[in-house]
Amino acid sequence: MKLRRLAPALSLTALVAGCNFAPDYTTPPSAQAPAFKEADGWQAVQPADAAPRGDWWTRFGDSRLNDLEDRLDKSSPTLAQALAAHDQALAAAGITEAAQVPNVSYNAGAERFQHSKNNALKTSPNLYNDFYGQLGLSWEIDLWGRVRNLVAGARDRAQASEADLASVKLSLESDLAADYLSLQGFDALQELLDRTVKDDEEALAYTTRRHDGGVAAQVDVDQAEAQLASSRTQDTDNKLLRAQLEHAIAILVGEAPANFSLPPKILAGTPPTVAAALPSTLLERRPDIAAAERRVAAANADVGVARAGYFPVFDLASFIGLDSSRTNNLLRAPSKTWAFGATAAGPLFDDGRTDSQVDQARAVFQQSVAAYQQAVLGAYRDVEDNLVALHRLEEEAGSSDQAVNAAKRAYDQAETRYKGGIATYLEVITAQNVYLQTQSTAIDIRTRRMTASVRLIQALGGGWDGLAQTASN
Repeated sequence: MKLRRLAPALSLTALVAGCNFAPDYTTPPSAQAPAFKEADGWQAVQPADAAPRGDWWTRFGDSRLNDLEDRLDKSSPTLAQALAAHDQALAAAGITEAAQVPNVSYNAGAERFQHSKNNALKTSPNLYNDFYGQLGLSWEIDLWGRVRNLVAGARDRAQASEADLASVKLSLESDLAADYLSLQGFDALQELLDRTVKDDEEALAYTTRRHDGGVAAQVDVDQAEAQLASSRTQDTDNKLLRAQLEHAIAILVGEAPANFSLPPKILAGTPPTVAAALPSTLLERRPDIAAAERRVAAANADVGVARAGYFPVFDLASFIGLDSSRTNNLLRAPSKTWAFGATAAGPLFDDGRTDSQVDQARAVFQQSVAAYQQAVLGAYRDVEDNLVALHRLEEEAGSSDQAVNAAKRAYDQAETRYKGGIATYLEVITAQNVYLQTQSTAIDIRTRRMTASVRLIQALGGGWDGLAQTASN
């Protein structure tokens, strides 16, 4: 009979307990495209979101790069910071989730009291002991979904933090690979400049001998000296840039630049084959997009938390324990003490404070939606930029090779004409500078092609499992 009488109240309580004032959540709309504009001729792949990204840098076929990436994973301070931030987010979620269940606590103590004899309220006796031990329980009854939304938001933020960690890791891996390949480009250019300086030294000696023999004019010697000085300047400047890039690589792998060095290794080969994802797949692959979407979900839950502020918070609290002035009867029944109660607290008049909190939560949600949409647009741009870079740089490589061959022929002819006395040394210098410039351009294009392939892999959210490999050296 008693249970039947309580049934309506219990049903109402269960119904109210199912309340949730957070808006129904769906992934925000974002820019859509059926295909990438610059993907013509590229293979499209459709991996699942959980597809392994793998050690994508191994596709460049360089064991030294593989070793550096492994060192980065173990020693990078930046990666360690991101990992610690993720751990903090997981801990924060754990703290919030604990509010879903009753909190049980204890306290115990032994105290001796001396009351003032001059106190207006006399107590007797005024000197006594107090021994006690208690178990307490407190719990917020989540009628309006406030706690559930706090938990949901914390979990979403923990997932966003996990995606942030993946994004930082991918960014560091990509920066390291791009810097390493650029370093090899500097090494290739250094070899060219060293060879150019040696050739200019021989040319100056040859021109000086011709001048001393009365065949060449002083202006030819001056031009040869100027050409040699210019080549030495470029050679030294390239060494400076290489050293600075080597320092950047040292920092990425967690080393002091003074303790780190990479012997020269000339960039060679062509970029590995990279399959371009479909635009819809990109949204599942990019960790920065995943992080932005999870933050939208967290902001949506925060709206529910703010809306729950219009309603009272119900708390249950109780304790049971023992209390006595003597230890010999502490464990006896008369020493038992307990209490049980419930409280309700809510706003009556707050001058629009709760309204403002709801408005603030909604504004944060809208900001998060815009950030997510911007992340999607940025991802599309990153892929398009690197697709077009690889397309156009491949074309440039062909025309650049033609330019190198033509400049080499012109330089050889100019030298022959000068030695035959039918051309000035200025003609030789002009042809030599063109030849040097075309070779430098060819090296730059090769370097940019390799780094563009790295950035494309990064833009796609990491390497694809099972991609074809092209060894570069």
